Amino acid sequence: MPRGYVYGETAASNGMALHYMATRPGNVRPAAVHANVAAGPYYGVNGGFFYEEALLSIAVADGVPVNAAPGSYGAGDVNAKYVRGTLVWDGAADRLSVQTVGRMAELRVSDRSRFWAQGGISMSLGRDGEWRARAEAERAPNIDEARLRSAAVYDDAGTLYLVVSTTKGTLAEFRSAIVETVGAGRLAGGIFLDGDGSSQLRSREIRLTGDGRPVVQMLRLLQ
Repeated sequence: MPRGYVYGETAASNGMALHYMATRPGNVRPAAVHANVAAGPYYGVNGGFFYEEALLSIAVADGVPVNAAPGSYGAGDVNAKYVRGTLVWDGAADRLSVQTVGRMAELRVSDRSRFWAQGGISMSLGRDGEWRARAEAERAPNIDEARLRSAAVYDDAGTLYLVVSTTKGTLAEFRSAIVETVGAGRLAGGIFLDGDGSSQLRSREIRLTGDGRPVVQMLRLLQ
C-alpha cells in the first residue's frame, strides 16, 4: 500500500477534529470507485459531488474523465449545472491551482495529456472577506448546517493536503479549522469536496467511513 504521504490528526480551537494526508500532487489521481473509500482497496479521500452512479463534479486524469466516456452523462468532464472551483494539477509545470470552470475543456494546463482535475467548491483561501459569497455563487450545499466535511488544500511549497473532519460543523467552521491547523500558515488554495456522509478517508493509520455510503469517485494515492 502507498507510503508516500504523511498522516496528521489535529483539533482546532473551534472544536473541529481533522485528519489529513499530506503528499505531492503527482502522487494523487482522481479515480472512480463506486464504493466506500474506507472499505475499498485504495488510500485517499472521497472526491466530488455525485448522484446515484453519475459524477456531478469534474474528475479527470490525463485528459480523460474517470467515470465514463467523454460526453456521457456523469462521466466527470463537467461541473454539472454550475461553474465551480476545480483543483488542477498541471503535471508539466508541477503546479496546483484552483480554476473556476464548468467544463473540462475550459481548464488551463500546459499539457492536456498530463494533468488531473477535481471539481468541488472554491475555498478562496487568503480571501476571508470573499469566500462565503463565492461559495454561495457556486451553490455550496448545507453551508450553515453541522455536517461532516472534506477538502483538498495546498501550500505555497506545492504540498497537497487531503482533509476529512470527524466532527460536524458548518462550512465556515471547517474552513477556519483548516486555516488554523493545516499547512503551518502557508496554505495557498483549495476546494471543499463532497461532505456529510461522503466524508471518507483511508490510510494506514485510520479509516473514516462517513455514514457508510458508497461514493462514485475518490482522490487516490498512487504510492
